[in-house]
Amino acid sequence: MLVELSIRNFAIIKSVTVSFQKGLNILTGETGAGKSIIIDALGLLLGGRASADFVRYGESRAEVEGLFELPAGHPALAVCESVGVQIEQDGMLVVRRDISNQGKSIIRLNGQLVTLAMLRELGPWLVTVHGQHDTHMLMQSDKHINWLDAYGESALGGAKAEYTNLYTAFRKTKQDLERMARNERELVQRIDLLQYQLNEIESAGLAPGEDEKLQQQRKKWMNIEKVYSSIQDAYRSLYGDQKGMDWLGHAMGELERVAGYEEQLTPILETVQSAYYQIEDVVHQLRQLSYQMDFEPTQLTEVESRLDQIQSLKRKYGKSVDDILEYAATIQDELDDMHHYEDRLQQVQERLTELAADLAVEALELSVIRQECAQKLAVEIEQQLKELHMERARFAIDVRQTPDDDGVEIEGIKRQVDANGMDQIEFLISPNPGEPLRPLAKIASGGELSRVMLAIKTILAGTDQVETLIFDEVDTGVSGRAAQAIAEKLARVAGQRQVLCITHLPQVASMADAHFLIKKEMSEHETMTLVNRLSDDERVIELARMLSGAEVTAKTEEHAREMILLGRERKTVN
Repeated sequence: MLVELSIRNFAIIKSVTVSFQKGLNILTGETGAGKSIIIDALGLLLGGRASADFVRYGESRAEVEGLFELPAGHPALAVCESVGVQIEQDGMLVVRRDISNQGKSIIRLNGQLVTLAMLRELGPWLVTVHGQHDTHMLMQSDKHINWLDAYGESALGGAKAEYTNLYTAFRKTKQDLERMARNERELVQRIDLLQYQLNEIESAGLAPGEDEKLQQQRKKWMNIEKVYSSIQDAYRSLYGDQKGMDWLGHAMGELERVAGYEEQLTPILETVQSAYYQIEDVVHQLRQLSYQMDFEPTQLTEVESRLDQIQSLKRKYGKSVDDILEYAATIQDELDDMHHYEDRLQQVQERLTELAADLAVEALELSVIRQECAQKLAVEIEQQLKELHMERARFAIDVRQTPDDDGVEIEGIKRQVDANGMDQIEFLISPNPGEPLRPLAKIASGGELSRVMLAIKTILAGTDQVETLIFDEVDTGVSGRAAQAIAEKLARVAGQRQVLCITHLPQVASMADAHFLIKKEMSEHETMTLVNRLSDDERVIELARMLSGAEVTAKTEEHAREMILLGRERKTVN
């Protein structure tokens, strides 16, 4: 449950700390005092969207902190463990949210930084907020299925999970089939394009690394005359009368004649001899090269033409011949797949048929269970309405299916299906005897809607493990005996859960286990919202104000005291 809520520099709240208790915690105050601001602040602790507008004017940041006590085995403990937050044995959890005037938000759980996604996973297990928005949702028939499924979670859970998995696969397969049919013309055009590209590459007869080899050849042929001339010049410099070898041979002969007379000449002679024979080998190689360099101008033309062809392919298909060949292999695989398009289309159609048959079975099973839950919920709501002074009201839940030529065949009829199954759910009510059951949204008054909503919330409160329920002005449009019935119903719910209730009804406020007054104080320089827990005497004054308005008289005070005493007696009886 929520033990304490601390708010600083939030909207017009400068600093407020409120300690709540078990049972029914009532918050009252004049319109505009800031009751909704308390709910907004608490909403941030549950994962609500942060905004710089929340920061009090002139302050750098707003702070909201809540202390929650979690009993052993509470689902929130498992969520905290999954996000790495440690909870002590006392089960205390501190949730803190800081918002800067730049709109940035920092979230901590027991002092540990967490993300907004983590907080949003935890929030629904800490507090459930029921407000006028929920009453408006009762006016939207497409939302009724959510209420019913929440009630029947234990019975519906397994069947709905199985159906959801099948529906996801069915919807994806159907989309694949529609896309394949829609793209058939584009597919033919794609095949033509890829086939043209593949033919162009294959007709070129490319070899791996061919472009690099041609570049080397081109470089060679472009410089062959210069190379040939240099080879000839080098050859003539080394071979012939009075040339390099001639003089080297002469030097070798001279050294051979005198080497026997001087030992130091022997290594020199050996070096000269080695050089002579090496140069002789070089001369031989140069002569052979000059014979081999039979250059024809057409060879360069052929190389350049081939390089131009390859360059044209590179601009279309890759940076190198190897890239082009790899691209050719890729489009060959794609063409192979496309040529098997008819086979794949048939496979997808067969898969869709199988999924539709399975989906029909699951949808029917889900519908049967849902109809059973609808009957039970309708009986329970009708009983709750009797306790809320709608004794003659009749309530029913319409479970119907819609024919759809494009839907799934179920029991020989093609029906519309969606993520929730084949059922459309609508709440029906007959508030007065003799009137037929009609859609809730069309005939219920504001007070009747509030009581139906409270009846549903009372029933659902017993099905979940959330310890704290907040009712934000759910008694709108209600007065008299109905208001007293709502007060007693809230007190009964508060016997099982901690309840925080914002109300304008003195009947509801009289049932409080703890009563808090929210008021706005204005000075010349600032406006502040204050929250104070009322003593018994202060409760009398506040209830008297709620009964009579601005002027509090001795009679209204006496009436207020009587209401508080009666409230205590009714809670004891309940």
